[in-house]
Amino acid sequence: MSSVAAIDLGATSGRVIVGSIEGQELRLRQTARFPNTPVRLADGLHWDVLALYSAAMHGLGQASRDDPGLIGAAVDSWAVDYGLLHGDRLLGNPFHYRDARNERGVARVHAAVGPEELYRRNGLQHLPFNTIFQLEAAAAAGELDEAEQLLLIPDLIGWWATGRRVAERTNASTTGLLLVGGAGWDFELLPRIGLRRDLLPELVDPGTTLGQVVPEMAEEFGIADQVRFTTVGSHDTASAVVGVPMTDPDAVYISCGTWSLVGAELASPITSEAARLAGFTNEGGVDGRTRFLKNVMGLWLLSESVRAWEKVGERQELGALLKQAAEAPADVPTFDANDPRLLAPGDMPARIEAMLLERGTRVPASIPEFVRGVLQSLADAYAEAVRDIERLTGRSVRTVHLVGGGAQNALLCQLTADTVGVPVVAGPVEATAIGNLLVQGRTHGLVSGDLEALRAVAARSFPPRTYAVRSRARG
Repeated sequence: MSSVAAIDLGATSGRVIVGSIEGQELRLRQTARFPNTPVRLADGLHWDVLALYSAAMHGLGQASRDDPGLIGAAVDSWAVDYGLLHGDRLLGNPFHYRDARNERGVARVHAAVGPEELYRRNGLQHLPFNTIFQLEAAAAAGELDEAEQLLLIPDLIGWWATGRRVAERTNASTTGLLLVGGAGWDFELLPRIGLRRDLLPELVDPGTTLGQVVPEMAEEFGIADQVRFTTVGSHDTASAVVGVPMTDPDAVYISCGTWSLVGAELASPITSEAARLAGFTNEGGVDGRTRFLKNVMGLWLLSESVRAWEKVGERQELGALLKQAAEAPADVPTFDANDPRLLAPGDMPARIEAMLLERGTRVPASIPEFVRGVLQSLADAYAEAVRDIERLTGRSVRTVHLVGGGAQNALLCQLTADTVGVPVVAGPVEATAIGNLLVQGRTHGLVSGDLEALRAVAARSFPPRTYAVRSRARG
């Protein structure tokens, strides 16, 4: 039986997950999991992309040895970050999108192209780490002087594996350099902000064949000759949305992991001034769909808090902590989960407490109460985003699909149902890998149909759990 492998790179860890389709059901098997730990150097915060590549390819090699039927692989990852190339040489480890230097690029871009025009051109929510701003900061530092081309993270991994350089369209749509709707690179914009057009590689769609693993890499990692890399929705959210078992056109999704992406799937972008002011982005989806969504701080708030507590010797087991938080009083102090002060790494509990005191709000009396306050603040942010989606699209939302790691968090799912005021359908947890594998499966002829057909496979294979509205009215 033929199978394919998803190389799924998240902001904190990566996995290699093999999928096979049996009787219109998808079966998963994880063959590797490895950490993704940023490295702080004298010039800023970086990704250790060489370690990621090595771990991913070793995992793919193991999958190939374990499963003689493995015929394909594809990479998805977080968005916006990139590597710079001179010939075949990588010019240093890629910068992390949370690095503080990105702010310096915002003013440079907006001096040339105002935020209103930029939104009409690229349709993106203003985030200081969008690739366009990162590149301006890089140009100011002289980092582009030697660069001949850039590759986004999934495409960089794909190039090392196969020797082909491309930019997959869903991930390219997060750069700020792609025309809204994904028609092509905005070559008219590039000279206005001082960027060369030859820096950008060929654009390709999900489902494009890149080729088999180059011989030296196949030998190094023990990968069989029949394994061919293809593209999928290489922005992890684009793959996750494929894995959402949506059947109702009035449903919205929340892809909840390090970030939470709250959005609707549309046939075409919305680039109105109201959408810009509400902070919504129009990103490319698989099969030409538009992911109309808002970036909301996600479980980063919780994981960074746990990390801060552990630094001072207060070890916390997350499962026990969530159980205690569920038993904490419901009337907890909350805060703006989208406050930009919460973006950078650091002492998250201290920042949140300072924000509460700034507003004259009491601080949590215990760690469990603090955790419940974080989750309630996320639910409040989700509810606000859902109300904005209704206002901007004219839809009346009847269901929220919550996928990703957050789908395992029963308290977050219930708080979201209660705060938004509609049922939350939770799962699948592995939506990103599932979407990656289903698009690969379609490319290799293992499954057929449109996105709705692929989602039906996901729903049959991974039945979700529904959280009914329990205690709070919508609003």
